[in-house]
Amino acid sequence: MGKVRRLGVLTSGGDCAGLNAVIRAVTYRAVRSYGWKVFGIIDGTMGLMERPLRYRELDLDMFSGNMLREGGTFLGTVNRGDPFNYPMPDGSHKDRSLDFVDGFNKLALDALIVIGGDGSMKILSQLCDLGGIGMVGVPKTIDNDVHGTDFAVGFTTAVNVVTEALDRLHPTAASHHRVMILEVMGRDAGHIAVNAAISGGADVALVPELPYRLDSIARKIEEVIREGRNHALIVVAEGCKTEDGTPATVAHSHGQMRYGGIGAYLSDKIAAMTELETRVTTLGHVQRGGTPSTRDRLLASAFGVHAVDMVAEGKLGRMVAWQERGVTDVPLEEVCIGPRSLETEGTLIKVARGLGIYVGEPQPGEAAD
Repeated sequence: MGKVRRLGVLTSGGDCAGLNAVIRAVTYRAVRSYGWKVFGIIDGTMGLMERPLRYRELDLDMFSGNMLREGGTFLGTVNRGDPFNYPMPDGSHKDRSLDFVDGFNKLALDALIVIGGDGSMKILSQLCDLGGIGMVGVPKTIDNDVHGTDFAVGFTTAVNVVTEALDRLHPTAASHHRVMILEVMGRDAGHIAVNAAISGGADVALVPELPYRLDSIARKIEEVIREGRNHALIVVAEGCKTEDGTPATVAHSHGQMRYGGIGAYLSDKIAAMTELETRVTTLGHVQRGGTPSTRDRLLASAFGVHAVDMVAEGKLGRMVAWQERGVTDVPLEEVCIGPRSLETEGTLIKVARGLGIYVGEPQPGEAAD
């Protein structure tokens, strides 16, 4: 790659807290340290696929003190519409990948920084490979399921929101002698659920990676009551299936089926088995928004600076990562292999079980609690 003069940056996939902090760091480092021009692509891949192109040049004076503190992404984002199989108005599908490549070239960009999750990294890396585009990835997702990094931007803020929800549900549960069930996001990974369950003092934490039994949940609640408590807290990840393995899903707009409803399923079953009053809270998109936590601001800032330095050094086709208490980078081919699951014999599961939290059935060869 020749000398860099024009750098593009876009956000892709679901929003989360800390995205604006990444864009801010990219702009500060690129403009102040290298004298580059930075162009923010509007609405992710769509900004380069549509005509006229949709983008804005990012200047230092755009980033007031508020930008670091704001959730979401001021550039906009998309989490549907695969450019390789794009849905058209007439119901057909069309490969529009070359529209993206042509847009990049029309804007005369030298490299592209992509802020996205595991799915975005895979699609954008394929698009960039197709067009010979130099790409650097920055991991962001509340699910924390991106390979190669200990943390992704947005995860810590989401866990904080869930933990605060447990703090608020606890006094109501105690006042009314209830079992409170909190359904949280995370897709097919239980990182949010188990982190928040430990931090928020839950009695049960159900994650997609581990099977569970309803009678085991009922026994855990009975144990809590025998110990002198009149209430219980349950955290369940949205990607958990029913006891017989049926996914809990609901239909959304554009014909999309998404996870949802596992909390209501558990509520009905637990109420019938224990004769206790149950209530369900589904946090949903509350976990995505709001002011980013201190850790997410730090992570976003460190990732943004390192991503620009990688472009300057010609280290393309890689993703910024956080490992062993520091910033590093990993090849995109090691990232684009699907979501990173919770380790079923990892530290957090051991901690949860050590605290007496029911987190599902022991796996073969694993001692029961």
